[in-house]
Amino acid sequence: MKKLFKLVVAATVTASLVLTGCTAKESASANASSGKQSKVKVGFLYVGPIGDGGFTYSHDQGRLYLEKELKVETIYKESVKEDKAEVEKVVEDMIEQGANVIVGTSFGFQEGLLSEAEKHKDVKFLHCSGYETSENMSQFFGKIHEMMYLNGIVAGLKTKTNTLGFVGAFPIPEVIRNIDAFTLGAKSVNPNVKVKVNWTNTWYDPAKEKDAALALIDGGADVIAQHQDTAGPQQAAESKGVFSIGYNTDMSKTAPKANMTSAVWNWGPYYVKQVKAIMDGSFKSEKYWGGVSDGIVDIAPLTSLAPADAKDKVEKAKEDIKSGKNKIFVGPIKDQKGTVKVESGKTMTDDEIWNINWFVEGVDGTIPAK
Repeated sequence: MKKLFKLVVAATVTASLVLTGCTAKESASANASSGKQSKVKVGFLYVGPIGDGGFTYSHDQGRLYLEKELKVETIYKESVKEDKAEVEKVVEDMIEQGANVIVGTSFGFQEGLLSEAEKHKDVKFLHCSGYETSENMSQFFGKIHEMMYLNGIVAGLKTKTNTLGFVGAFPIPEVIRNIDAFTLGAKSVNPNVKVKVNWTNTWYDPAKEKDAALALIDGGADVIAQHQDTAGPQQAAESKGVFSIGYNTDMSKTAPKANMTSAVWNWGPYYVKQVKAIMDGSFKSEKYWGGVSDGIVDIAPLTSLAPADAKDKVEKAKEDIKSGKNKIFVGPIKDQKGTVKVESGKTMTDDEIWNINWFVEGVDGTIPAK
């Protein structure tokens, strides 16, 4: 524990300070024993810059919402490498600055955050999109695949070539399930559609993301979707006169001549809820995976470029998802080889969807072996 006072004055004043220090320690101890945090400072680790217009920007908007709603102090670090040692270094620096809540916003931060959570039991950790938890570390994410399904409907109605392109970051379940849901949505309105996948193996690289999209367009795709952190694929679509579906935030302004809609995040309410729980002592480590019913995910308003009949179909599907009538991953579902993976009448569990490692029928792409 850091010293509260520096003993640099006379003995009588020193004694007074020592007594005051003891009182503060007793108060802190009482708060710790009750689980309450009367004063909270939240540190955010970002994988990209806050100006990426996508994933990091969406989290930073959540941070600003948290500050506004709870009047808590926050700090952040941009472009943190997904490296255990680097994450540990950033976390230690934040704790040194007084942070007692740490939020890591990328999958690759998990190992470093878990290590730090073990070292600092008095600090609460929230990690986005991972799976490891501890007594003082929670996991959180949203069912953005629900919105990808809706995006697929728009794309499936729009395409003239019946070829859609999808720029994917990494071949992990988080991205695979979005590609699958997008494909299922597209095929629900256009059974002849196929979705070509191009991997970039990076979360944030605007130029690489744009090149991946251009390659898909050269391959016949006339609608580009993405699971990437920037608007690079949107801009590629616009440059080639085709259409696009955004991700993370409403990307209509970044490609006004191409974008039809986007799957968007709303992290603010989740951050407020968790920090409130930390402050009042009711925080419990959990794995949270909320959907459209929780408001953590949504679809951006359709632009004038979307097909005329898309709005009604999207609104109907959204209501069915919200009510539970449409669970998306409902059999019969075949994989790329035509093998039935989900029998008719069966529904994949959340755990199966979370860990999915295969492409549905209609996806033209491969999942590299680990």
